[in-house]
Amino acid sequence: MNLKTLSLAEQFPWLRRKVLSGFGLGVGISLIVFAVLYLGQFQKGSSVEPMFQGFESISMNSSFSDSPSANGNSSSAISENKGNLEGSDGKGPVLKTTQLSNFTQQGKNGSFNGDEGRFQQQTNAPNGAVVGEKSTPSDSKNEVLVLDQKDYPGNSSKIVENGSLSGKEDLAIEKTAPEVSLKNYSDGENEDRGNNTKGNVIVNVTSQVEKIKSASLQDCNIFDGKWVRDDSKPYYPPGSCPHIDRDFDCHLNGRPDNGYVKWKWQPNGCEIPSLNATDFLERLRGKSLVFVGDSLNRNMWESMVCILRQSIKNKKKVYEISGKREFKKKGFYAFRFEDYNCSVDFVSSPFLVRESSFTGKNGTFETLRLDLMDQTTKMYYDADILIFNTGHWWTHEKTSKGEDYYQEGNYVHPRLKVLEAYTRALKTWARWVDKNVDNKRTQVFFRGYSVTHFRGGPWNSGGQCHKETEPIFNSTYLAKYNKKMRALEYVIQDMKTPVTYLNISRLTDYRKDGHPSIYRMEYKSVEEQIAAVHSQDCSHWCLPGVPDTWNELLYVSLLKTNVGSWRY
Repeated sequence: MNLKTLSLAEQFPWLRRKVLSGFGLGVGISLIVFAVLYLGQFQKGSSVEPMFQGFESISMNSSFSDSPSANGNSSSAISENKGNLEGSDGKGPVLKTTQLSNFTQQGKNGSFNGDEGRFQQQTNAPNGAVVGEKSTPSDSKNEVLVLDQKDYPGNSSKIVENGSLSGKEDLAIEKTAPEVSLKNYSDGENEDRGNNTKGNVIVNVTSQVEKIKSASLQDCNIFDGKWVRDDSKPYYPPGSCPHIDRDFDCHLNGRPDNGYVKWKWQPNGCEIPSLNATDFLERLRGKSLVFVGDSLNRNMWESMVCILRQSIKNKKKVYEISGKREFKKKGFYAFRFEDYNCSVDFVSSPFLVRESSFTGKNGTFETLRLDLMDQTTKMYYDADILIFNTGHWWTHEKTSKGEDYYQEGNYVHPRLKVLEAYTRALKTWARWVDKNVDNKRTQVFFRGYSVTHFRGGPWNSGGQCHKETEPIFNSTYLAKYNKKMRALEYVIQDMKTPVTYLNISRLTDYRKDGHPSIYRMEYKSVEEQIAAVHSQDCSHWCLPGVPDTWNELLYVSLLKTNVGSWRY
């Protein structure tokens, strides 16, 4: 054979096979690369569910529910997608979402569904999209980012800014636009902006229920801790709530500093969730919450009304049923939250027991019946949640002296020590609760004594606190534990009705900066303000302010009870 007459391929057939196989390999690799790129673009489509999201990152030890959402509509969109969010083994827990028209604390608070321990995120996503749902509207450019707990351990209640994570637990983040416009008071301000949510980052916090369920919080004394600076506070903007008595509205009365609203209570050894107003109202749906006691409980009641009102878009649907706008006089006051068919009430009863009179040899004089409850009990005995208090009126001159004042039956004690009288009154209250309150329906709380901070004299003779702008940081300066609260503890221990003691005395004692002081009214002149230095209020609290924290701890305590609508 003449090799010169043959082509190169014919001379070396193995070379031809190698070239062809190499060419085939190149084509195959190109097809694979193209397919991967195509699938990547396919994943980013707005109308298709991401294909490779890990099931672990959306697992939450919960299940779907057909319960109606807060606006009365059933969560049908969620139930339709039930199968798409189950764990890979068919048994795993799932993430459940719903839409609520009055979600509060945007970018901060998750929400709890009281049905058999299920967690429900409540959020108002842009363009009607439900975070975690398999599709979003075709005209949106939403991107759902699912973050795994193992990547971001810790507290997830921080704000997400510019699409980056500052919180640290299981979160589903929906980014709606390149710009970020985060507001501390989302509902109120969104209302002012025509509910324009474009440009906002909505964060669905999924860790709050885990905090409540955790052994550390169940065993934690939430009343033992410290105050830490928190610029996300308060729950409602100063001056925004029209239902605060002028005596408590320090902002409208011209208080120049605002640091007193920027503190959060941090218990030692555990994290507590913020008060989620939408969740609170949802659990209170069709029920009544009643505060019974003195003006310090009125302080707490007004705080609760304002916190819950902030989550309502149509503020006209929150009103006092009799149209009253001032609440200082003794009586019964009830705020109705129309969207939830519930009420938050206050019953003035400063002693809990009955104020009376006695006619003796020397005429008629006022007495306090230690053996009879106040006649207001018919206004609240069947409430779903009761928060009692009494204490401050027992410090006044007549009660402190105890001479010809305390009455039992037809006998008026010539002299009786105030602590003994207080204890007898509490026992009367305890007997009434055990006899008249249905503990299968009603949860009973007793709020502890709120410490005063008069310096230089008592409340009616020159006591002052108007120059205080920071809390006490050294616990050695705190007052001793109030003996009346020690007596309360003993009384509660002997009751058959479960009573939760809100022991706010110590945490409140730190807050010498939170009183109205001279800012309990608006002054028309400098001379009036100077004169007010001699008659300050160092007992009550500015709103927003310290009572907001009392309500936050009430919320946590209700969740810790894990009963009725407060089951997680």
